[in-house]
Amino acid sequence: MDNDCIKPKHCILCGSLLTSRFLDSRKRLVCPECNWVHYSQLKVSAAAQITNDNKILLVKRSFAPWKDFWYLPAGYIEADESPREAVIREVREETRLKIDVKKLLDVYYFNDDPRGNGILIVYDCFIVGGNLSKTKEASELRYFSIEELPAHIAGAGHYRALHRWKDFLLNND
Repeated sequence: MDNDCIKPKHCILCGSLLTSRFLDSRKRLVCPECNWVHYSQLKVSAAAQITNDNKILLVKRSFAPWKDFWYLPAGYIEADESPREAVIREVREETRLKIDVKKLLDVYYFNDDPRGNGILIVYDCFIVGGNLSKTKEASELRYFSIEELPAHIAGAGHYRALHRWKDFLLNND
């Protein structure tokens, strides 16, 4: 399924108008002049699972999509950074916390984000500094126990990641 939010109309190499053609068993945009092919790609984001006393840190998103939904501190990975670097940067931008990464927890495919399909890479992280503070991206920040998890949890892999954490706690007590 081709789910890019913004599809190019013109070839990035020669500027010709792209046409639709079946290639590799999929409908793709192809340049009729130079044969450049537009390959839709997944959005890639990194998230931090930060816990304290069996509670997990969530942030409430300030803007669309997912406005007023809770999610793990997370964001898109820039083309010039690793997923680990991205999660450290995103946590700092959204919470003002400095973190370090313990380990990779899981990778989730999602197809419920209006910005496009993608994967969410979730890391187990711990705080090494900073002060937990609201930012323009996060209107609220709070630790939740499994009994307190909010009803409005963002998609894009966050809902599944939180349920994995919840299941882990319930099965290891």
